[in-house]
Amino acid sequence: MTTVEPNLNVNFRTDNDSIEGVESYSFSELGVSGLKHSHGYVHEEFLTDLQGERGIRVWREMSSNDPVVGAVLFGIDMLVRQVEWNVESASESPEDVAAAEFVKQCIGDMSHSWEDFISEVLTMLPYGFSAFEIVLKQRGGLDAEESWCRSKYNDGRVGWRKFAPRAQDSLARWIFDPEDGATVGWVQQPPPDYKERVIPMEKALLFRTVTHRQNPEGRSVLRNAYRPWYFKKRIEEIEGIGIERDLAGLPVAWVPPNLLSDKATAAERNQLAAFKRVIRRVRRDQEEGLVLPLDYTAEGHKRYDFQLMSTGGSRAFSTDAIIARYDQRIAMVALADFILLGHEKVGSFSLSSDKTDMFATSLGALMRSIAGVLNRYAIPRLFEVNTFRVDELPKVSPGDLEKPPVLETLTAIKAMVESGFVGISEDEKVENYLRRLLGVPTTGADDDEVSNG
Repeated sequence: MTTVEPNLNVNFRTDNDSIEGVESYSFSELGVSGLKHSHGYVHEEFLTDLQGERGIRVWREMSSNDPVVGAVLFGIDMLVRQVEWNVESASESPEDVAAAEFVKQCIGDMSHSWEDFISEVLTMLPYGFSAFEIVLKQRGGLDAEESWCRSKYNDGRVGWRKFAPRAQDSLARWIFDPEDGATVGWVQQPPPDYKERVIPMEKALLFRTVTHRQNPEGRSVLRNAYRPWYFKKRIEEIEGIGIERDLAGLPVAWVPPNLLSDKATAAERNQLAAFKRVIRRVRRDQEEGLVLPLDYTAEGHKRYDFQLMSTGGSRAFSTDAIIARYDQRIAMVALADFILLGHEKVGSFSLSSDKTDMFATSLGALMRSIAGVLNRYAIPRLFEVNTFRVDELPKVSPGDLEKPPVLETLTAIKAMVESGFVGISEDEKVENYLRRLLGVPTTGADDDEVSNG
């Protein structure tokens, strides 16, 4: 039997023996991605504090507590929410146009808005991934008794009821294919009952920031910001304590030596513990005050005393500069350090323009990746469960993140018209594009936008 040697210059023959060799070599998967996982848990992160559930708690704290992280994520969410999404037909044939119209109907017929869905998808930024369960319904009209049949349409077709989000912290473990390591589902263990629920990938949508090693958990965009956030958090805590001590002074209690002796009685140890609690709780507020026993030694000295020792009130370094440096590094990780321009009274318009252009480009790539998941998984599965067929499926695509400058666009269109390249009156799509750019009503002949649901 002829065999095929594993090299890059194989000349495949067409006889049966060669085809059998080709199948054994070329059509089978010999290696795996190399993802580190065991028993459904991924072990790619080398810091134990950022692994699994502990990591999710850290990402939640960063996104909920840190003002710079919150500003970056909020800005991304608001920018992406306002983008108009389109459904593009594969061709101008009546069948393909009808297929695109059906997808638009399904998008507008879900129980949640398109903006809310996109906002949920963007939770993959802090957590690395966002997962959804595809819930279908049979379109039986608005008067249908069952919720899974209630729809704006009553044609009996199967549409999307919702893309139900599945919280990252409800994930118990992943399910991997033992042969090739592909993710085939996950086990969810959510509150309030914490019962395990298995969700197969055939019924799911999984959005990830990166797909390195086929890691279903992706990688948080805050991962490289963790170190500056960690130090910044602790410096701010120390700064707060230092400010309080500078203002209130260092509390010092003078107690009899026998309370500090190793031979102190239980009553004396309790008395010392009480004084320690007083020291820890000293605050300068409207309830400040301290009651001490008026007790003197044989020499006439107070047996108990309390003082607030003042400090110089100055430091050899500026915590403002240190915290500002860490803020810049945190924003820089997401290419959003332009939000800090002007806060330090530095920066130029050209620098801001360059940085925002890079930020917008990265968000454009992010939206295209979201569209890629929908086009690869959501739309094909929708058409699999319906009766009508098309040769090529429609696709969803995001619109422009930013509107182009009106004056520059009109100048370019004018030059194109004068050169005979395009006639606006002869091209309804160009005319409607300009109408939308100017904010005036369109002719209605080119209204293909999903308009965020």
